[in-house]
Amino acid sequence: MAGAEAVKEEIDDIDILRGAEYALLSVLLGQAPGEELLSRVRDLRGDATPLGMAHVELAQAARATDETAAGREYFNLFIGVGRGELLPYGSYYQTGFLHERPLARVREDLALLGIERAGAMREPEDHIAILCEIMAGMARGDFDADSRQQEQFFTRHIQPWAARFFADLETTGAANFYKSVGRVGRTFIEVEAEAFKLPH
Repeated sequence: MAGAEAVKEEIDDIDILRGAEYALLSVLLGQAPGEELLSRVRDLRGDATPLGMAHVELAQAARATDETAAGREYFNLFIGVGRGELLPYGSYYQTGFLHERPLARVREDLALLGIERAGAMREPEDHIAILCEIMAGMARGDFDADSRQQEQFFTRHIQPWAARFFADLETTGAANFYKSVGRVGRTFIEVEAEAFKLPH
């Protein structure tokens, strides 16, 4: 995604970490992971927090797979023959159909923020990988969006459905490596939702 040139201010450490978390989810959900990405995920470290433990589990899952197995899993989950087991779109999770009003609302808000499509990904903008990419860009200061605009985007387009999607990913029988991606995503979305409730 490309946006209006942001005025680069000092980004605090928490926002840098938030941006990295969203970026990780975006790349893992946007396409099948290659060996280079899996190698980086294998090096993830964690701590005793729920998100830290989810990182440890994800690193272990990455060590237990390879590019071929992860690619096959990604195909079965998100592409499939006809369709994948899960449909990672806001419209589908909120209405039961693709290309519905939630997608239109995402496009409206992206236009207001001056964020345009860029790159080769042709999925609708309510795809979870694209929404995570947008949040990553906001957190890093790539887009001209203050904390209030970040909160509004999250509340409107991610919070209503993403935790359910990640919980489905965490529990689906078709997932091995991606179960751990689901745990990271669900835990992180819960952390974000709680953080946005705090006074700014």
